[in-house]
Amino acid sequence: MEEDIVLPDHLSQSAAEISRVSAAEPAVAPTSALRAQWWRLLDRRIGVVPLPVYIALLPIVVWFATIGQVPSDLTMAIAVLSLGGFFFMELGRRVPMLSLMGGAAILAFVVPSAMTYYGLIPPSLALSIKAFVKASNFLYLYVAAIVVGSIVSMDREVLLGGFLKIFVPLTVSSVVAGAVGTLTGMAMGLDAYRAFFFVVVPIMAGGLGEGAIPLSMGYAMITGQPQSELFAQIIPVVMLGSFTAVLLCGLLNVLGKRFPHLTGEGVLQRGTQAKASEKAASATAPAFDPVSLAGGMVTIVVFYLIGVLVQGVLAFPAPITMLFLIVAAKLGRAISPALEQGGKGVYQFFSGIVTWPLLFALGVALTPWQEFVSAFTVPTVVTVFATVGSMIASGFFVARFVAMYPIDVAVVTGCHSGQGGAGDIAILTAANRMQLMPFAQIATRIGGAITVTLALIAIRHVY
Repeated sequence: MEEDIVLPDHLSQSAAEISRVSAAEPAVAPTSALRAQWWRLLDRRIGVVPLPVYIALLPIVVWFATIGQVPSDLTMAIAVLSLGGFFFMELGRRVPMLSLMGGAAILAFVVPSAMTYYGLIPPSLALSIKAFVKASNFLYLYVAAIVVGSIVSMDREVLLGGFLKIFVPLTVSSVVAGAVGTLTGMAMGLDAYRAFFFVVVPIMAGGLGEGAIPLSMGYAMITGQPQSELFAQIIPVVMLGSFTAVLLCGLLNVLGKRFPHLTGEGVLQRGTQAKASEKAASATAPAFDPVSLAGGMVTIVVFYLIGVLVQGVLAFPAPITMLFLIVAAKLGRAISPALEQGGKGVYQFFSGIVTWPLLFALGVALTPWQEFVSAFTVPTVVTVFATVGSMIASGFFVARFVAMYPIDVAVVTGCHSGQGGAGDIAILTAANRMQLMPFAQIATRIGGAITVTLALIAIRHVY
């Protein structure tokens, strides 16, 4: 008999939490041997999808794609993204080398982009996924659920200590990466102007929407060049930098398993991991409460919408407003234990289950393959690797001076070179440290905004 499919650690833990109530209920014995075999087959899964359901779903989706009428509604999106996301999750976990360095995230994020470009994913299916991602703001809901849910689940002392200290390694790593990347680019034949403003800065700008677009618009206003041409030069570097961070942070996860004393497994501050573990161990697992779960979901949406409102009035990024508000609410004990538990349940569901379909969707809808591969020239690749590598290495070595775990800090600093929210998801998934999303948002959003501002000031003086 074949072995049952085993989910990754974080997915199996989330599934265990969600199914705890059903495990406590008395089992129903099958009434026949045939039914027993059928039930065993149903318990085999691709990701979280029962194998027979997965097999039945495949020809249905193929039929809609064949006739060219793939709806872009939520039900079809659940079906299509589950097929793709969980397939690549399982495949990445089983490839020997890739499984050790976040291969599932790499495959689920990068391969669909190539498949879309080469027509292996039917155009009607790709258009449906793109329409759903853009119309639904699925990415922002995911980020809101992860940020708010992880913060309400976090110990107050861990949260406070991490937020106060993380700016030190972020600042040092940004300065070091800027210098190393520029010097490396010059050594590879690029002039200092191009190495810094068109390779190093885009990597640390905070992604596409919040980084590459305002950066290219600012460059266009100062230099007089067309914004579209400047954006076309920047976007491949942003994507390559994020991909490099995914690879390196996946390797950091391997390093953490080899040297456990270097990591808090998603905890930044030394000395707080044991305390948090003791609290988790001593806490009584509450019964599944759908009311608290729904209340947590609506609360998360409200925090995000407040951020959207502030962004519309003050042009301040919505995710950062949301982040500050939930941190203040957590530190001020403004959230009840029941609501915290609901937020934690939402976080576990999104981080353990939704991640894989989302990565697949982002690969199809937001990762243009042609632009991605255009960055693969030797000078650019070497410069990008030196920039991202020095940024992560700096965070790793600075962490000990602020009493933080080197690997976890290095992962957060690596998110400074991520492709916005999508990059943070891929990086943290590869590193198996989704709990660090609040700190990753600081690195990406605040770090990116500071980088863009300083770069525009600098280019005005040198152009």
